[in-house]
Order: sequence, then structure tokens, then C-alpha cells
Amino acid sequence: MTPSEERAAYWRVPGLALEAMDARFERYAYPMHAHDTYSFGVTDDGAQSFVCRGGRHVSASGLVMAFNPDDPHDGQSAVQDGYRYRMLHLGEDLVREVLDDAASGRTGLPLFDTPVLDDPALARTVARLHGAVAGNAARLAVEERLTAALLALTRCAATRPAPLPDGQPGRVDRAALARARSLLRQRFAENIGADALARAAGCSRFTLYRGFRAVYGFAPSDYQRDLRLRRARALLAEGTAPASAAAEAGFADQAHLTRWFTRTYGVTPAAYLAAQYGRADGRRA
Repeated sequence: MTPSEERAAYWRVPGLALEAMDARFERYAYPMHAHDTYSFGVTDDGAQSFVCRGGRHVSASGLVMAFNPDDPHDGQSAVQDGYRYRMLHLGEDLVREVLDDAASGRTGLPLFDTPVLDDPALARTVARLHGAVAGNAARLAVEERLTAALLALTRCAATRPAPLPDGQPGRVDRAALARARSLLRQRFAENIGADALARAAGCSRFTLYRGFRAVYGFAPSDYQRDLRLRRARALLAEGTAPASAAAEAGFADQAHLTRWFTRTYGVTPAAYLAAQYGRADGRRA
């Protein structure tokens, strides 16, 4: 790890009891404290040491941390050069709502007895949710990754797991999914949530996620992003500036458009715009 100033950043998702933190500490030590939320995180670099549930634990790079609500714990670097980690805080009601939706009924809350987990796939799933929150992703993307992370955590690590369905899609109501897809086509530029799509389809959010991917080959959030990219591409072809195209198509900002446009089409929005003017530098002739 390259030494740097200690720092921390925090994000909150409007309308959801979901917060994210990204921190790099070398000398700072947390006092003993507890949260009234579930807390899940990934250590990205270095290692951190903490006391929790009567023992001392070390979370090194790539390991997952799982704290129940009201779990007292402290925290400090376990190595000379410090550590970097990402943490998510989820309210109990949000956890209950997501798991109830997935199970189509009341499931109860999970309990985690091991605060440090060595599971690379789980670490990637938790990191994907953190990335969506910290990256100001579309509401659909945040909610999909939230469901995926909670199901993975509950299946892999909970000692009192909720009775969740398996990963195989059951019977698919194509007419219901078509209604959800139609709503997405109409409102793709809005920060529409999974609840609105589920109401349109007449099913749970979890059923929508599984069925939509099975029938259309996209998660709903990926389909929404694809619709936004198509709209932005059409606007650019008409001569619209990238910043304006990003705003009209529903992207959070021009940087989000540029990242996904380049990743999807292999050229930047500016280069695509310039192509109609016979220039490669993004300026009009």
C-alpha cells in the first residue's frame, strides 16, 4: 500500500435505508461502538483488526465483514501501512423487505455469527453494491445489486437464514414482463424504481428480476441503461452536444455517459459526434 493521507467518504441513497463508506486509515483507531443497522464490507488493501463478539478478528485484503445490528466492535490497522475498506450500512426494515420480497412472504431477519468471511464471490457481490451506491448508479441498478448482495450474504453466511428460493427461474408470465418492459421504454430517462416495474408486472421485485433476465437477456437496470445509450446515440447523431445528450437520455452526468458509451460502442461520445463532420478531434469543421 502506498502511504497517503487518511480519508473517508460517505454516500446515502435517497429513500432507502442504505449508506456506503469508503475509507483509508493508517493511524486512526475506532473506539468501541455499535450500529443500529446491518453492516457489510470488504477490505480492499492492507488489513484491519477489531474486537467483536468476544474475540479479535483480522480482515485482510479481499475478505468480507458482516456485523449484525448492535454488534459492539472497534477497529484499527493491523499492518504498518494501514488499510482501505468499503462498508455498507443497511436498515433492518430494508433487509426484511428485500428478503420478504424474494421469498414471497415473511422470512425473519438473518443472523451472522462470523464477522470475517473468506468468500471471493461474495466479496465481489458486496463490492458491486457499494460501487452502485458510490457511483450514483440508477435506482434500478442499486436495488438489483442490493437484492443480489443480501441473498448471497444470507445464503452463504447467515446462521439463521431466511427460507429463500433457489436461483432457477420458475414459471414466467411473459405478458407481465412485457408490461414492465413497456413501462421502462416509456420512462427510461427517469430514475424509476423496481417497485414501479413490479406493480406494472403484478409480481414481486425478485420475480421480476429473474423473469426479465430469463426472457429478455437483460436485468431491468441493464435494459434501462441500454435504452438510455440508444437515445444518447440518436441525439449525438443529430448533433447534440454530449453533455446535453447525457442529461436528456437520463444519465447522471456526462462522465457516466462517456464511460458506458465507450464501453458499449468502442468510441467516446465526442468521437461519435465528430464522425458526422469528418473530424476525429470532436470539433466541427
